[in-house]
Amino acid sequence: MATDIKAPQFPESVADGTVATWHKKEGEAVKRDELLVDIETDKVVLEVVAPMDGVLTKILKGEDATVESQEVLGQLEAGASASASAPAEEKPQAAEAPAAEAQGRDDDGDAQAGPAARKLMSEHGLNAADIKGTGAKGRITKEDVEKALAGKQQNQPASSAPAPAAAPAAAAGEREERRVPMTRLRKRIAERLVAAQQDAAMLTTFNEVNMKPIMDMRKHYQSEFEKSHGVRLGFMSFFTRACVEALKRFPAVNASIDGDDIVYHGYYDVGMAVSSDRGLVVPVMRDADQKGLAEIESQIIEFGTKARDGKLSIEEMTGGTFTISNGGIFGSLLSTPILNPPQTAILGMHKIQERPMAVDGEVKILPMMYLALSYDHRIIDGKEAVQFLVAVKNFIEDPARLLLDI
Repeated sequence: MATDIKAPQFPESVADGTVATWHKKEGEAVKRDELLVDIETDKVVLEVVAPMDGVLTKILKGEDATVESQEVLGQLEAGASASASAPAEEKPQAAEAPAAEAQGRDDDGDAQAGPAARKLMSEHGLNAADIKGTGAKGRITKEDVEKALAGKQQNQPASSAPAPAAAPAAAAGEREERRVPMTRLRKRIAERLVAAQQDAAMLTTFNEVNMKPIMDMRKHYQSEFEKSHGVRLGFMSFFTRACVEALKRFPAVNASIDGDDIVYHGYYDVGMAVSSDRGLVVPVMRDADQKGLAEIESQIIEFGTKARDGKLSIEEMTGGTFTISNGGIFGSLLSTPILNPPQTAILGMHKIQERPMAVDGEVKILPMMYLALSYDHRIIDGKEAVQFLVAVKNFIEDPARLLLDI
């Protein structure tokens, strides 16, 4: 009896999805909880696994097809695996473990490789056993697969196969073009960014902060902090705490607009802008005011790992009352970040660069960072925005203020 393979139940904020990759072909045997297909939405990639052992008898929605919540993607026939893969029964049972490993899954059924890595492995016939994972808990990333492919090509004997014919060189002066359709996530990002600029009275104010006090504190306590908490002390945790304390003093910066109403939030869910292969995503750190520096650092690392592997859930990217974006990790010296609707403010961090500064009548070389606060002028006045940014600056330049609540 055939069993329907259905798309996941999408949240209300997700209308539909696109079939990204089928990992099995019609007629192939599958095992329970084995990955069948990836569904790409405008927020995350959702994985659909086999509900039972059997054979994939029919694919109803091919790759690039648009699907709605709970729509039938294909059919799986239970109990047909014996007839469809009779030669496999002759293999010793001991071979089952490597087979499971080849699918990029561990004993608990959790994927050892993200969707992008698995797709690349499938295209080039690589197994998880051939690749050393450098991600969290040995997880295989797309970069690991690319490194394995590069090593395989270098080690391949020149005489093993005839060299393929060289591609014709582009004619002199020819201007090559390549047209690639936008992914759902990229289209959604574009829509939101354009809407933010059209619907909000967006303005940006700037300041600069002396990073030496924080850098000295990190240098002094880094080793002890890492031994106690198992995570390195970074700058993002200080800025998160500084922003939360500043938001408490200026509630309008933590508010949002709903129609003709201003919604003041009594909680602090801070979005962390993270770059991934699929585009910019903003996972949300819930109740950031209740977290210590170590907990904030651990969650930031978790967000980065999930974003890289395409494992962020829709719930993790929903909501948020304020956002922090750190373009400094890519070398940005100054920028004007765009609002993340319906939020009314976003803080942009930038590259730390030594500059000559006048201190008490003397010129000193200090590690400085430009800060940018973009805000919606409809509900945040310039005075509040500037005072908020000055408060963040004061907390960073004098971290004792965070402890003394002054």
